[in-house]
Amino acid sequence: MKKTTLLLFLLFSATGIAQKTALFTKDTLSVNSLLKGTLYTPLKQNKKNNLVILIAGSGPTDRNGNQKGMTNNSLQLLAEALANNNIAVYSYDKRIFAQMAAGNLDEASLSFDTFIDDAKTVLLHFKKQKKYHTITIAGHSEGALIGLVAANGNADAYISIAGAGRSIDEVLLEQIEKQAPFLKEEVEKNLATLKSGNTFELKNPMLASLFRSSVQPYIISWIKYNPQTEIKKLHIPTLIINGDKDIQINVNEAQLLHQAKSDAQLKIIPNMNHIFKEIKGDDTVNKASYTNPDLPVIQELPSVITTFIQSL
Repeated sequence: MKKTTLLLFLLFSATGIAQKTALFTKDTLSVNSLLKGTLYTPLKQNKKNNLVILIAGSGPTDRNGNQKGMTNNSLQLLAEALANNNIAVYSYDKRIFAQMAAGNLDEASLSFDTFIDDAKTVLLHFKKQKKYHTITIAGHSEGALIGLVAANGNADAYISIAGAGRSIDEVLLEQIEKQAPFLKEEVEKNLATLKSGNTFELKNPMLASLFRSSVQPYIISWIKYNPQTEIKKLHIPTLIINGDKDIQINVNEAQLLHQAKSDAQLKIIPNMNHIFKEIKGDDTVNKASYTNPDLPVIQELPSVITTFIQSL
């Protein structure tokens, strides 16, 4: 009897899992040779299907929200949750992944503007299909600014998730001041040079990861964008989200964005960290979540986004 009961439990559990994952299909889709991603399509189709385009954060972060040695599946889990709520999602790899696979990545040639153009290319690809009632760009972290600029005049709505409210030089300087205050003066000088549009010869090896010669052109192209200035240009429904356990982007950044665009919706999610996980412990627990792909995204995030999308 015990074996039968256990078998029935396993069968019902498997059925429950199947039903949950069967609410959408998941397909690999390439917009072009450099932009490849995953399209999550709800099984329930109607004339008011909505699409969210997810843009990943800084560095070599892939369509699922992961980097080498740091797998958390943040974007994948968010996409799946939204698809289960009957919202289509397209999450794509930055062009650097295709370039690395082809062995022709030239870091010095990367530009923030190129990533903006890529986001516009993805958006145009889906707009041409005339398949979706609305198309919303949702950017995470650095992707929030990329998406913000790309959304202007092109998307039906915009969502900032853990996006900075200040230009990258101010954010970087604040981070250095907290983590390595003895480097603040040198970093401030270097950022001022880059902000003027000029590169420099780096002499301090401690700052190589931040200011190596091959990455300086990218910072120059990034530093010219002020999120508060850009969000004022938007004339579409806007949602600003941040978690109060985010140790990378403070909630003050979201508040600055909201001050610049007061008609935007602002949502600060309690206990949510930078990668959408629920954190009820200290910074050690917070940091450990960055390498835990089995930890689900906090339920309030897809719920807030779904409510926003359904109101469009």
